Amino acid sequence: MDLSTIALQGLHQAAAQLESAGSKIASFGTGSASGANQDTVNLSASVVALLSAKNLYSANLGSLKTADEVAKTTIDLIA
Repeated sequence: MDLSTIALQGLHQAAAQLESAGSKIASFGTGSASGANQDTVNLSASVVALLSAKNLYSANLGSLKTADEVAKTTIDLIA
């Protein structure tokens, strides 16, 4: 498997994790069908998930940049 493919897959995972955590935070305090507030969001866990997604995104972006540099170096060596 190609390094850039793995990095792109990681970026997609980070985006999904970010969206999931963001949705949980955004739903905080919304009322249920009965009209009662459902304050069931664990904000600490959601913030940790957001930071984890940020780090995952950053690491995979670095891997993608490295894959690009390796490809450029390989082309330079061949040419």
